[in-house]
Amino acid sequence: MQNHVEHSVDLRSDTVTQPCAAMWDAMRSAPLGDDVLGDEPTVARLEAMIAARLGKEAAVFVPSGTMANQLAIRVACGAGDEIIAHEESHIIHYETGGPAALSGAMVRTVRGDGGLFDAGDVTAAVRTRNIHHPVSKMLVAENTQNRGGGTVWGMDRWERVAREAHAHGLHVHVDGARLFNACVASGYSAGAFAKHADTVSVCFSKGLGCPVGSALVGPAAFIERARRFRKMFGGGMRQSGLLAAAAIFALEHNVDRLAHDHANAKAFARGISALRGLRPHVSAEETPTNMVFFHVDPAIGTAQALCARLESKGVRMMGLDPQRVRAVTHRDVDAAGIERAVREIAAAVQGK
Repeated sequence: MQNHVEHSVDLRSDTVTQPCAAMWDAMRSAPLGDDVLGDEPTVARLEAMIAARLGKEAAVFVPSGTMANQLAIRVACGAGDEIIAHEESHIIHYETGGPAALSGAMVRTVRGDGGLFDAGDVTAAVRTRNIHHPVSKMLVAENTQNRGGGTVWGMDRWERVAREAHAHGLHVHVDGARLFNACVASGYSAGAFAKHADTVSVCFSKGLGCPVGSALVGPAAFIERARRFRKMFGGGMRQSGLLAAAAIFALEHNVDRLAHDHANAKAFARGISALRGLRPHVSAEETPTNMVFFHVDPAIGTAQALCARLESKGVRMMGLDPQRVRAVTHRDVDAAGIERAVREIAAAVQGK
C-alpha cells in the first residue's frame, strides 16, 4: 500500500498529505502531558498561538474541523434555534446532520455564486420574532468555500455580511478549514478576517499538512464551554501534544508555501481546459486557491467512471456529482505531479 501512495498523484483532497521529516522531528521531541487533565504543555502552546494569530481570547484543540464547527453550534444554539448558512456549506453536506443531531438546531439556507452571499441575503433569512418560527441564532460562513470551488471572501463583502448578522443579534461563526489559503490568496491576515466573527474554526490537516487536528477560537467563556462539550462528544485527547506539535510546525513553516499549491491548481486547470470534453468551472487564471472543479461531458462517461480509469494509472481525484470532479492541490504534489496528472487525464478522455 505504501508503494501505491508513493507513486500516485493524489488530488482527492489536501487532507492526504504526509508529515515531512522536520514535522516528524517536532512531533517526536514535543513535551507531553494529559490534555483532559489540563497539563498538556504543547497543546496549551498551540492554543495560545492560534488564538493570538486570530486575535481571539482562547482556543480549544480538537480532532477535526467537523467537531470544531459542531462545538461552536452546540454552544451558540439550543433546540429549536436556526442557523443561517449557504446551501453549499460544509455543515450541511459533510457533517452528518450534526446541527440537528447534536444541538437540535435547524439550518436555513441562502444562495449565492461560489458559495458566497451578501448582507441582504442575511436580512432576508432572519426570522421575525413569532411563536410559530424557530429563533435565528447563528450565521455560518465558510472561507475558503469548498463546494464553491475554493472561493475566497473579499474583506469588504465580509464586513458587510458580519455587520448585518450582528445587527440582528446573530452569533457569527467562520468555518475556516482553509482560512490560511484564503489569506494567502487575498493578502489579508487571518486576524483581520477573524475580527468580524465571534468564533472561527481552523484546520491544520488540510493545506497546512498536519496528520490530524483543528482548533476552535473565540471568547474565553465560550471556549471553556466548548471544552466541556468536546469531552461530551468524545473529543478529549490525552498526549495530544504529538499532534499539536505538528500544528505548531505547520503554522511556523507551511502557511506562505500555500501559494505554490494555488499556482499548481492554476496549472492543472490550464491543462485540462485544453482537453475536449472537460470544462473547468472557472478559467485557470480565475482559479482562486487550491481547488479545481470541472465538468465531464457525458460522452466521456460519468465523473466516477473517469476517476476509476485514472485510479488505475496512479492519478486520484474525487467524483462529487454525476458529472463533476474535484481536484485539490497540496504540498505532496509538485509541478511534475501536476504535469503527470494532466497527461494521464488526456489519455483517459481520448480512450488511450
